Amino acid sequence: MQVLVRDNNIDQALRVLKKKMQREGVFREMRTRRAYEKPSERRAREKADAIRRFRKAARKQAQREGLLPGPKKKPRPNARPAYQAPSANS
Repeated sequence: MQVLVRDNNIDQALRVLKKKMQREGVFREMRTRRAYEKPSERRAREKADAIRRFRKAARKQAQREGLLPGPKKKPRPNARPAYQAPSANS
């Protein structure tokens, strides 16, 4: 994994690194490897994860088909004002 540091901005590079590690699942794996997990516990966790993934996929499919209402959209604050052409008086 490689992160480029631009203009000696270490804080931004660390944020990018953390985001990449989060996407790769490194933090989740570190948490699971922190202590020994019995094989029976591992099977139970993997089964629960599979059920969770299946239910999420089924919910998304039902939303796409219109059987369930979609997720509520968050109102976005208007960061930039809309472009206005210069008036003829100016």
